[in-house]
Amino acid sequence: MVVTRWQIRVRLHWLRRGLLAAYAVFYVVWFANFGIIIDRISVVISVALLLTLVHLGRPWRSWATMSLDLALYSLMWLAYDETRGGADRLGMPLQVESIRNLDRLLFFGADPVVWMQDRFYSEDHLRWYDVVADMAYYSHFVAPIAVIVALWITNRSQWVRFMRRFATVLGFACVVFVLAPTAPPWMAGGGNSQIALDALPPVARPAGRGWDWLGLDTFVHAWETGRDWANQTAALPSLHAAFALFLVVFFFQRVRSRRLRVLMLVYPLTMSVSLVYLGEHYVVDLILGWVLVGASFALWARLERSPVAHSDDGAESARLAR
Repeated sequence: MVVTRWQIRVRLHWLRRGLLAAYAVFYVVWFANFGIIIDRISVVISVALLLTLVHLGRPWRSWATMSLDLALYSLMWLAYDETRGGADRLGMPLQVESIRNLDRLLFFGADPVVWMQDRFYSEDHLRWYDVVADMAYYSHFVAPIAVIVALWITNRSQWVRFMRRFATVLGFACVVFVLAPTAPPWMAGGGNSQIALDALPPVARPAGRGWDWLGLDTFVHAWETGRDWANQTAALPSLHAAFALFLVVFFFQRVRSRRLRVLMLVYPLTMSVSLVYLGEHYVVDLILGWVLVGASFALWARLERSPVAHSDDGAESARLAR
């Protein structure tokens, strides 16, 4: 029996759908039992597996493009991970009081982190805004990756625009992480047993309590493990604040509804307040993250208006269309 090309496409179509459904179920089960995937290698593997399933049945040129994109994506995060040891190898001093003093300058001598925790934080009582803060903080590890994957699958030209700006923000942030490793508020308040600091009164680091209240105890354990593994002095600029604003800025002009635009702005605002309340960042960290986002979008808007950029983008679109 001869199998036609159309029949092969139909079979691959249903195979792809079945495998993607199995992937989704597996991810949900994994999350419920072990928590969110946090470490960079596992995230890259999970993204690569998803894109591989999506590409079943596509021409070899598409596979070559996907492989190159995945390689560049992986190198981007590898550069970020390398900043953990870069500052130590260069002997860069840990910034503690300098960033704290900038916050005090902005707020007339007050420490916003200390002020917020004194008035709103309770070690014994979990309030609704603790859960909201945790959900906003956690979304940093999911929302950008989800958008990157969705854009690649649905519209690669927009993915290229997104990644140019995203990688620029991350790249400049990595330079600052190496040249100016900065103690976040919880560390400046003596929260790290290996580094004795007292630039602030004791600052709580309560991120994760909200997930415990929601019944996702496994996530709390995975979060605490991943949090300790990450670069703890990569506080300036705040990538949490930068990426939250980045997502809104990228899609803002595409949204026509004023109400929806207002709702979109709630996300970076909630993220920013949460970061300070949870003791993870100074306000100065947030501001520098926002500045990087603005600079990246301005830079690429200018570069993409050049004749060379238009020519390259047109050639890329034509090649993918074939």
